[in-house]
Amino acid sequence: MLWVQNASKSFTLHVQRGARVEALAGVSLTVAAGEAVVLAGPSGSGKSSLLRMIYGNYACAPGIISILHQGQRVDMGEANARLIREIRRVTAGYISQFLRVLPRVPALDVVAEPLIARGATEAAARSRAAEILTRLSIREELWPLSPVTFSGGEQQRVNVARGFCAFYPLMLLDEPTASLDAVNRDTVMALIEEAKAQGAAVLGIFHGEGVRNRVATHIYEMPRRAAVDAAQLQTGQ
Repeated sequence: MLWVQNASKSFTLHVQRGARVEALAGVSLTVAAGEAVVLAGPSGSGKSSLLRMIYGNYACAPGIISILHQGQRVDMGEANARLIREIRRVTAGYISQFLRVLPRVPALDVVAEPLIARGATEAAARSRAAEILTRLSIREELWPLSPVTFSGGEQQRVNVARGFCAFYPLMLLDEPTASLDAVNRDTVMALIEEAKAQGAAVLGIFHGEGVRNRVATHIYEMPRRAAVDAAQLQTGQ
């Protein structure tokens, strides 16, 4: 599903006299259907940056990121905006650490939206959304409310519910269990295992060794050089 070869990324900090910071370099990995590859490495090693590159938020230069989309390989570095939107709609799901939604949109509709975007009826999409919100312990009286009013843990559960409402052949997960209690953490891990059983390829960052060991088919250690450069950025050197 995913092929990454020699992926690298650097940023130019114009507010710091044009300093150039290498976020990651030389990342090469593959993720097949039914596998879960867990990214490991210290803070600043480029794990989240890599997920954003695969999702098309950051350019990959140099290097190649290739996704299998509806039977065809797509080089994300050459894909136009329309194709990237299509990949995000049907092939690549992304659960970040933060929920970003429009104010006043009910939580039930936030979760159901990916299925509606694929052509599902509102009734079917909301039924699936209700099912997964229930599994993640979001009380029914909260469903008509905007999740911007929810606690951090509740927002993260809505975020996870939205990510798993529709099936994606490739799932990118950025610490989906970081702010969750043990019960909901187990539910998220069960959702990941169910997605893998359906053939999803999973690439993720996970908080806690226990979660990583339960989820991972393989563990990929990020190159150490990127961690050193990120540390220099944090100290202003």
